[in-house]
Amino acid sequence: MTYQESADFERVSPALIERAKTYQAAILCDVAGRRGTMDARIRALHPAMKIVGPAFPVEVRPGDNLMFHVALAVARPGDVIVVDGKADTSCALFGDLMVTQAAAARLGGFVVDAASRDTAALASGDFPIFAVGTNPCGPTKGLPGRLAQPTAVGGVAVNPGDLIVADVDGVVVIPREQVQAVLDAADAKIAAEQQRLDEIARGELVSPWLDAALRQAGLPTLAA
Repeated sequence: MTYQESADFERVSPALIERAKTYQAAILCDVAGRRGTMDARIRALHPAMKIVGPAFPVEVRPGDNLMFHVALAVARPGDVIVVDGKADTSCALFGDLMVTQAAAARLGGFVVDAASRDTAALASGDFPIFAVGTNPCGPTKGLPGRLAQPTAVGGVAVNPGDLIVADVDGVVVIPREQVQAVLDAADAKIAAEQQRLDEIARGELVSPWLDAALRQAGLPTLAA
């Protein structure tokens, strides 16, 4: 299989991606069973950054970005390059040059379990980046890795074409085949939260589920 052929995998549909852009990562995580979120070490370079798009997974050896460059060369517009960098922060796996190339290729963003550099330029730019800290040291470019294959990033399984949603709260991965159901559940969750906000505005300050939860836990209720 050529590198170009490795990029020929099924992605979450453009229609679902557009719909997913309206949701917070937190809402999607809640309705997906409170799972699928990456470790909090993977954070946005700037709080306003947001990513919504299909995953293009990459696995690299710590401190080496050879396969990251290959992914950058063959990923398709909208793809989110998701790199298992083993949480290594001894050097940066990418900086301004790679981000400039990714933006020109109209990619959807980077989610990298490793460090970045050129921080001032990247944090003030328009290309969304989620990474683990910063380091001015550059990487090597000589070790093999895996491209567009299932991997784990930040403690979460990532398969080619899964939906990545990332915002200031963090990164959530929704398996491609579950996206439709999760988005439908998100609509119901948002409606329920709005109902609770309306109740609070009316002065109903105690959550209606609290006494039942206390009883289930074997604890006294508020009225006891």
